[in-house]
Amino acid sequence: MSEKQTKQPAGFGNETASSGGLGLKNPAFWYSGGFIILFVLMAVFQQDTLSEYVKTGFDWSVSIFGPLWQILLLLTFIIGLAIAFARTGRVILGNLPVPEMDRFKWMSILFCTLLAGGGVFWAAAEPIAHFVSAPPIYDQTSDPQQIAINALAQSFMHWGFLAWAIVGSLTSIVIMYLHYQKGLPLKPRTLLYPVFGERVLTGQLGAVIDACCIIAVAAGTIGPIGFLGLQVSYALNALFGIPDNFTTQLIIVVFAIVLYTLSAISGLDKGMQLLSRFNVILACGLMIYILVFGPTDFIINGYIQGMGTMLNNFIPMATFRGDEDWLSWWTVFFWGWFLGYGPMMAIFIARISRGRTIRELIITVSIIAPIVTCFWFTIVGGSGLAFEIANVGSISNAFEGFNLPGALLAVTNQLPFPLLISVLFIILTTIFIVTTGDSMTYAISVVISGEAEPNSLIRSFWGVMMGVTAIVLISLGSGGVTALQSFIVITAVPVSFILLPSLWNGPQIAKIMANEQDLYRPNLIEQKYRESTKPTDLEPTDSE
Repeated sequence: MSEKQTKQPAGFGNETASSGGLGLKNPAFWYSGGFIILFVLMAVFQQDTLSEYVKTGFDWSVSIFGPLWQILLLLTFIIGLAIAFARTGRVILGNLPVPEMDRFKWMSILFCTLLAGGGVFWAAAEPIAHFVSAPPIYDQTSDPQQIAINALAQSFMHWGFLAWAIVGSLTSIVIMYLHYQKGLPLKPRTLLYPVFGERVLTGQLGAVIDACCIIAVAAGTIGPIGFLGLQVSYALNALFGIPDNFTTQLIIVVFAIVLYTLSAISGLDKGMQLLSRFNVILACGLMIYILVFGPTDFIINGYIQGMGTMLNNFIPMATFRGDEDWLSWWTVFFWGWFLGYGPMMAIFIARISRGRTIRELIITVSIIAPIVTCFWFTIVGGSGLAFEIANVGSISNAFEGFNLPGALLAVTNQLPFPLLISVLFIILTTIFIVTTGDSMTYAISVVISGEAEPNSLIRSFWGVMMGVTAIVLISLGSGGVTALQSFIVITAVPVSFILLPSLWNGPQIAKIMANEQDLYRPNLIEQKYRESTKPTDLEPTDSE
């Protein structure tokens, strides 16, 4: 690889890199920041009006665009696997011959960023939710074991292969090629360069595209930060009698703000790696502990049967349209949420994945990570199902009213050393949220500043702003954060059209890179072998 090829691109179309500070010259800053401020003001002064607008937009989004999202996720996963296992899978991404980050650090950051805090509370709550009220795709049965398996399979569908694929497969390939090899900016607008050409890189169209993606990922990050305050406050009250009020919630959120802002300022090589590695080790320790001291047989059997049920019904579950009301609060809601993260996650993954092959990226993000996530859901949620079957009401009563932390504590309270395990789960959840806030603060700062390493001021600004927004919303009660959670699905509408072209641009770019890296030429060893065994004029033929 020549020196020209390995050079870091300067950032074509980078209108803000030289502005420094907060990137105030970038219109995307004003569009996204202004919209978030408007949302908060309406939540404070016109909450009923805002809730009505959000409900209308939510209903419209899931009914009109829900089918598109289901097909988009399914095709993204299938096409990603196709290019990963074809010869294009050997393409090295990021114009770097070797990875700049070792595998464990890289996978730790991916897992902690993409799974986020939802993977802890939802891991306990979703399986029991589907157990209490069975998903409509499954036939009615009175067998509690089968109901539990179906509940796990439905959770696996929501948090498994399709969810992971949409946040970091085809889009990452497109971004990495256009940025590292063509010098285009590390921004969402770059995903539409193959469609609109250079006019999307500058001017208002590009700024609007970037702003839509910033708003989507900010909403998707502010919501979990706010729920962290609400849920951890509830857990601390249940465990230690600490008042479950706004003061406690404020302290929790401020602690999270400080932690993820300091981590973001320290850079990818320090705070983020340290937190991610710690959380992966802690999560693995908890998994082993529950596997040994929890309902081991049910966990193992439930995982195998749940995966088998999900794979056996994979296409019907992914394309199920039989109950739109149910879909709007489960499948379509989750996938709209994950879609909103798509472009910004692609930017973040592009930043940490240089030197990885397409096959390595796709297999890690679209196969390994979902398999591990499903096992995590079986460890936490599967244990809850086993406890519920053995003692009816032990988990479902705590979950009543959609009480996510209540479901988690009901599970941990039935394990040895319940207080210690509960505290460790709270720590795990907090750091998951912190790593997500950290990575998204970084990604937003990259887009606004136009720089691969944004300055500390802009990282601090976006980190604090998202945290303060969460504080304002939870001060209004859970209604403000709930409205934001529903609004996340609305933001997926424009973002889905930004992701859509990657379905054909991803494979085309993979082929271009395969040609550039001579991957379609015969293997040199095979070629030499053929040349060495080719008959020569001196060798006698069979006819002779």
